[in-house]
Amino acid sequence: TEPALKLVLIEGEPGEETRLDHLGVEVESTDQVAAATTRLKDAGLATFEENDTSCCYALQDKVWVHGPGKEPWEVYVVKADADTLDKNADPHATGDGCCTGQAAEEAPRAAGCACG
Repeated sequence: TEPALKLVLIEGEPGEETRLDHLGVEVESTDQVAAATTRLKDAGLATFEENDTSCCYALQDKVWVHGPGKEPWEVYVVKADADTLDKNADPHATGDGCCTGQAAEEAPRAAGCACG
């Protein structure tokens, strides 16, 4: 139970390939997101930060990096519930899943992953 493991599955569109979208580490506070951001930057990883973003029925602060396989990782905190699954308000939304895609892909590629 420590740390808790959360698996989120979002159904894709019919005929769409199955793929790993991204990996996430949920923390308890914005201060922990900021500490992760500092730790990741200090490790030489390129980061992309988002604050007060609406994603997956929640208001979140988060930081993104890319792992050694170029997979997107996020460290995030849920600050409040949102009323809807607002894919369009999130700059990561691509229409095929929440909290993924364009902005994470636009962030510079990290050489490795210091998550966890």
